[in-house]
Amino acid sequence: MTAVTTSSPGSAPGSSVLRYVHLGFGADAVDYEEAWQEQRRVHAARFADEIPDTCLLLEHPPVYTAGRRTADSERPLDGTPVVDVDRGGKITWHGPGQLVGYPILKLPRPVDVIAHVRRLEEALLLTCAEFGLETTRVEGRSGVWVLGDPVDQRPALGGLKLDFDPRLEDEEFDARLNGPEYAPSNAGQRREDRKLAAIGVRIAKGVTMHGFSLNCNPDNTWFDRIVPCGIRDAGVTSLSEELGRDVPIAEVLPVVERHLREVLEASVPLPRAV
Repeated sequence: MTAVTTSSPGSAPGSSVLRYVHLGFGADAVDYEEAWQEQRRVHAARFADEIPDTCLLLEHPPVYTAGRRTADSERPLDGTPVVDVDRGGKITWHGPGQLVGYPILKLPRPVDVIAHVRRLEEALLLTCAEFGLETTRVEGRSGVWVLGDPVDQRPALGGLKLDFDPRLEDEEFDARLNGPEYAPSNAGQRREDRKLAAIGVRIAKGVTMHGFSLNCNPDNTWFDRIVPCGIRDAGVTSLSEELGRDVPIAEVLPVVERHLREVLEASVPLPRAV
């Protein structure tokens, strides 16, 4: 793993300036366990004020990771290995074509976790807007979303009227068992809400870990083997799918960096009200 570090002029250990570390992309994509270990090392250094706030940016080889709230019914049916991690949220996929960021930031205690998540969302919303894509937040669902059409305006599935859509009646409906028309990766064709970027974080000793994944040009059919983020009535998408052209990580990376820096350095994190 060869890291490339960039930071603003004049940054120093303990400062509020955000430092970026590129861990690896493409042929140099970083194994998830290796990156997790690097997160721990950087987390310890940030807690000790040996380094400034640092964001690790990278791409992973294909891997499923499960947060603490993941249910057994949301994991791959075929026994594909899943890495259980200490972040919040549920199960997701990381892999080629997806930009992953792990901002490791020291925040005032008691940490306002929701405010931290909202700042990450804001940077990604601004990134998507710069590419000409309208995205939004969805109440009760972290991450960045592309909204679908109203339910009564969506196309019928499998030749059936929407009234017969089994997902409306069956809370345990499993898209993994019901063919591609219900697959998360086809949510755009169904004109449903679809997640473009996922966020899952952990706070330890007042320092953040884990972070976000932004789908640039991945093969989203990897998500069809799980229940992404435990959400059964929506799907996934990417910048490439929504914009109708190939949008590689290399094109997105500097834009994400700029908006993360703008949002994180401009904000004044406050302790959570108690």
